[in-house]
Amino acid sequence: MDYISIVIIAIGLAMDAFAVSIAAGVSLKYFQVKPAFRVALFFGFFQAIMPYFGWLAGSSFSASIASIDHWVVFFLLLFIGGKMIYESFIITKAESSCDPNNIVTVFLLAIATSIDALAVGISFSILNQQIIEPIIIIGLITFILSLFGVYIGSKIGSIFENKIEFLGGIILIAIGTKILLEHLLLF
Repeated sequence: MDYISIVIIAIGLAMDAFAVSIAAGVSLKYFQVKPAFRVALFFGFFQAIMPYFGWLAGSSFSASIASIDHWVVFFLLLFIGGKMIYESFIITKAESSCDPNNIVTVFLLAIATSIDALAVGISFSILNQQIIEPIIIIGLITFILSLFGVYIGSKIGSIFENKIEFLGGIILIAIGTKILLEHLLLF
């Protein structure tokens, strides 16, 4: 997989964390460095480590599905992207009032926003993609966007929160479609 695709996937995956980071920022009365870094570190770390676990799991069965791997990747990314789009329309009070000062809350949100990255890791394994570069890129992009998300949330409130998650879903579906079309048209 080319570098641009990895960056685009990383941005798509980070949209969940970005949206939740905005919600965390909204709960602050003003921007605070310590909670912002806490959110960014937790989200970046879990978003980076989950694809690795998915990649390990996928490595154990990728050879047996090689003939349909492009379809598996497409449907995984379609599902994840569709879920993100769906979730962008339904935000609950709990999601919109996450406290970045509560370490347990941040930990649970970091896990919740990184589950999609686990499936992407499986996709990387199926595509025989080396994992080190993608997890570094995914972690860094998520860290930066989460830090920025807390800042934005603390400044402008919840105006864009749902729209960001919607955009992330569209990005993941587009990448899945690109992978499917590349395989179908080139092989």
